[in-house]
Amino acid sequence: MPRDAIADDDITRAVLARDEVVRYLQGSHGDTGPEALDRVHAYLEELKTTQRYPIYKALKHPLYPILRKIERHAEHIEIVENATRAGRVIYASNHRSHLDYLIEPLALEDANIRPPIIAAGINLFGGPLGLIHRHVTGAMPIRRNTKDPAYLITLKAYVAELLRRHDLMFYIEGGRSYSGELKSPKTGLLHAALQAEPQRMVIVPTAIAYDLVIEDFILSRQKVKRSQRPFARELAEMVRYAVGYRSRAITTFGAPIAVDGCDPLSRRDVLDLAHRIIDTIGHLVKVLPTALFASALKRSMGRREAEVRAEAIADKLRAANANLGFTDVREAMDRAARLFEARGIIVIEQGRFRIRERHVLRYYARTIDHLLPVPPDQTH
Repeated sequence: MPRDAIADDDITRAVLARDEVVRYLQGSHGDTGPEALDRVHAYLEELKTTQRYPIYKALKHPLYPILRKIERHAEHIEIVENATRAGRVIYASNHRSHLDYLIEPLALEDANIRPPIIAAGINLFGGPLGLIHRHVTGAMPIRRNTKDPAYLITLKAYVAELLRRHDLMFYIEGGRSYSGELKSPKTGLLHAALQAEPQRMVIVPTAIAYDLVIEDFILSRQKVKRSQRPFARELAEMVRYAVGYRSRAITTFGAPIAVDGCDPLSRRDVLDLAHRIIDTIGHLVKVLPTALFASALKRSMGRREAEVRAEAIADKLRAANANLGFTDVREAMDRAARLFEARGIIVIEQGRFRIRERHVLRYYARTIDHLLPVPPDQTH
């Protein structure tokens, strides 16, 4: 029997032996007998994933047409090197773009750090990309917003057992932020991970930021996610907005957070931990020139007025110990203006900045609202 099949059988047996699954099969939620067992097995089959590291490392080559548009940087990678040597690691990240699934694991691979299993929305598992996720990168499909007890019990048990064998990366906001704001944390996967209870397990808060998010026009027009659209449609839109796209992606790793004092059976403990993680991520996120520019700009504003506002905002960011991606405000404003003009978000006319895409500019401004005690007055 192939090694992968043996590992899958081991996890299946371990999941079925967990107390919460046994209680479900015995009727804790109304279902019993073969029907309950079939539901658990069906969900286990759906969650099953395989990570083939040699193929995973080669993925960057067929994906080069996308990745060559993005200049990758990683901050504090030594934190991860030390944490993975010491034990099991859970990466809890914010979620900006579908590209996060590529950029963050590659930041680890660039440093020869073992790759984690990635928890990704089930909508990403259709077509060729789904095959890559399931059989190469080791991504695990997650059904969000479901209340089916059979699924939730199976998912938590599966994650707990998976963590005994692999590291895990998940997005604590759930889905991508459509408004640009840092969202409130979701606790489902965190709760599942805490139930694993492996020795020497830590959470590494992880933050990703882009000069330009490739889906910025798509996300900002919706602002709030109303329904799950087919990924093929989203991918087609991303390809459209990728024309001329260039960006930096900065992945920042924070100091490990110990979990041994958190009771996984206490909702308060888990929620407090989730808020601690999201607050840490908020301060790790690199504040890039585009966010500063968007936060400072008003409708039809002169360059000097915009720079004065940007200086005031930069002072507030420094007071909040934000992770600034610039030292000179004027240079940052010039860089952001070039990027936004090239993307068609603003127009520069006779020393004035005129806004063409207010919703997109506001999307970038919101990415740093959590760092400002009182968000700056915005009229765009």
